[in-house]
Amino acid sequence: MSNQTVLIAPSILSADFANLANDIEMVNQSQADWFHVDVMDGVFVPNISFGFPVIKAIQKYAKKPLDVHLMIVDPDRYLADFKAVGAEVLTVHIEACNHLHRTIHAIKELGMKAGVAVNPHTPVSLLEDVILDLDLVCLMGVNPGFGGQKFIKQTVQKCATLKAMITAKQSNCLIEIDGGVNEQTAKDLIAAGADVLVAGNFVFGATNPTQAIADLKSL
Repeated sequence: MSNQTVLIAPSILSADFANLANDIEMVNQSQADWFHVDVMDGVFVPNISFGFPVIKAIQKYAKKPLDVHLMIVDPDRYLADFKAVGAEVLTVHIEACNHLHRTIHAIKELGMKAGVAVNPHTPVSLLEDVILDLDLVCLMGVNPGFGGQKFIKQTVQKCATLKAMITAKQSNCLIEIDGGVNEQTAKDLIAAGADVLVAGNFVFGATNPTQAIADLKSL
């Protein structure tokens, strides 16, 4: 695919929560494509992030789609609630869903794009039977739960394997990478077939976040 079409999704988890409106406006004005919103429950992952009131506040000011990534157990309980607070893309973890096909279709029936996230230890081959139903697969470049971790290099090969499966099945599914994205890892990931790059610390930890987004977009 043409590199121009790579989407950049800054992760709000790395934003300054005391100045959230300013950071949202920065993303609005930047070349970013989506807002990536990580929801953690302290059970599926060892961290707790934020819930519906914060997402609703983000949605109020966001001028770009909300890409909501659920790192929670039993996500089926809350699908309609996330639609209600503005999620346009809703991603659940394969490891958290007993009936993944059913969950994917429930997300789509609510009018959202359906994504499935895959932890570093989970093979992408498990998605073969649902790849035609999916709008997005989110490959974790780190173990989920905390920002700022070191990128797991095997993710690049995993991305290439997933790309080959998507091509073979003639799926329109996008490949998103979440965790450890910076200018160096992004180049390898784009070459391996990544379509969406989630960037947290690389963007919000930069002296000039707008420029950091532009740098990723120009790769």
